[in-house]
Amino acid sequence: MDFFIELVVSALLLMGGIFVLLGSIGLLKMPDFYMRLHTPTKATTLGMGAILVACMLLTSYRSGGVSAHELLITIFLFITAPVSAMMLAKTALHLKVKIKKGSRNRDLAETAKHREPPSHAE
Repeated sequence: MDFFIELVVSALLLMGGIFVLLGSIGLLKMPDFYMRLHTPTKATTLGMGAILVACMLLTSYRSGGVSAHELLITIFLFITAPVSAMMLAKTALHLKVKIKKGSRNRDLAETAKHREPPSHAE
């Protein structure tokens, strides 16, 4: 049983490390803000999730009980990463951050360009 747990933990750690590496490389290689926002949000969240699940499995197996700390960190990560990415993207659209010409959703930028900011009526 030890070998099986260690094999699963090793596979999750390897998969998590690869996803984190790919997300980091994507952050460096992508040409504009919106593409740079997408790669770390998706790949790194999945990679960190795999690493935390591996840590949770190993800790739970070795201690004999359920490890709630890693589970709570994973849930927090999966909830906050997409929300923060959405807020960054909305802010970038509001500030009219340039979109590279080869991007597919340029029509969204055109729609946002003509949109008025919300008024703060009292």
